[in-house]
Amino acid sequence: MEQHSEDRVTATPAARELLDEIIADHGPVLFHQSGGCCDGSSPMCYPRGDFILGDRDVLLGTIGDTPFYIGAAQYEVWKHTQLTIDAINGRGGMFSLDNGRERRFLVRSDVCAVG
Repeated sequence: MEQHSEDRVTATPAARELLDEIIADHGPVLFHQSGGCCDGSSPMCYPRGDFILGDRDVLLGTIGDTPFYIGAAQYEVWKHTQLTIDAINGRGGMFSLDNGRERRFLVRSDVCAVG
């Protein structure tokens, strides 16, 4: 798994509240952003022991103690962005722990300086 020193992910208060609720129910979790279509375009939240990371997944940063990983192909597209995880009304991804809570995680991005 690739490691990067810059923390490129933050979270809104609404996302932190939803994350805290999920951690209270499920224990430590992680986020994975794979890209692609359908559920893959949303950040997915999994119990930490239930998701197997690939060798090319990139640790983009953390939200508190929760790591946020991104697939290598998606990282190449987003490597010059700062991601903000938000929570909005709606259904989460089918396998994500936000599913069924009528709130879901959403990624917002801002372009960073390219250096």
